[in-house]
Amino acid sequence: MKNVIITGADGFIGSYTVKYFLEQGLEVLAIGKESSPRRLQSHKNMDYMQCDITDVEFMLNNIEDNKYDTFIHLAWNGSAGTARCDYNLQLKNALCTVECLKVAKKLGCGRFVCAGSIMEYEVELVTHAQECRPGMGYLYGIGKQTAHNMCKSIATSIGIDLIWPIITNAYGVGEISQRFINTTLSKIIENQPLRFTAATQNYDFVYITDVAKAFYLIAKNGKPFCEYIIGSANARPLKEFILEIQSVFPHAREFQFGDVPFTGISLPLSFFDTNRTERDCGFKAEIDFKKGILMTMDWMQEIKRC
Repeated sequence: MKNVIITGADGFIGSYTVKYFLEQGLEVLAIGKESSPRRLQSHKNMDYMQCDITDVEFMLNNIEDNKYDTFIHLAWNGSAGTARCDYNLQLKNALCTVECLKVAKKLGCGRFVCAGSIMEYEVELVTHAQECRPGMGYLYGIGKQTAHNMCKSIATSIGIDLIWPIITNAYGVGEISQRFINTTLSKIIENQPLRFTAATQNYDFVYITDVAKAFYLIAKNGKPFCEYIIGSANARPLKEFILEIQSVFPHAREFQFGDVPFTGISLPLSFFDTNRTERDCGFKAEIDFKKGILMTMDWMQEIKRC
């Protein structure tokens, strides 16, 4: 692996991933939707290209053939907030992923690495669970699962290696979407009520720098047509993570459990197992949850002061 294409390059995960790949000495074509990047910094080994990734012809006409060996697809609209519930958007994301897979093959890439989600596993269980009534947020996971299923067959058909990292829950400095860690820390800063489900469902969180490193090692060492969990190797019930946040910020308002209904399903801890990722790819997370939370909180407090 020497030259890579990364879509969604100026996003939260994408910008850290581009930075890590550059630090390893690779050349990166960073594709983003803005005319100029907001998060990425210029680098001698990085070219930035503005492109709507639904525009297949633009990519094929403007990316040099047979220069890039790996295509890393991180672009996905509606990964947080109410857009998760937009089924048209999520299906469009899935179809776009398939088109990017085909573009990668036409450009001469031997590998296509796409960011999956732990919610794919939840969707599979929810679909077949009797009397389960999942919320609309599951449509995001359905989109990811649909993309995964289609890409696996198409990659086999056209002859390109597909590798599918499964992100548990990424967090850290620079995340601005309405995800769990961000909303919880924001409520602590603003002294808002802290109400949660019973939080018995199993969860995992992995700090953003570890996510970026995982993408590099998976892209480099991962076996074709395998999926790899990107996690902390310390998955547990969500309540334990929340109580750890409470222990770090003891002066926050009382944490209340059970006030918010939970209509989903809890994954067995075995679904968060990172042993294959460590064995095949050499990845092991370095940032523990407490350290990651403190770094994230420091950053959030700083930007709120500005």
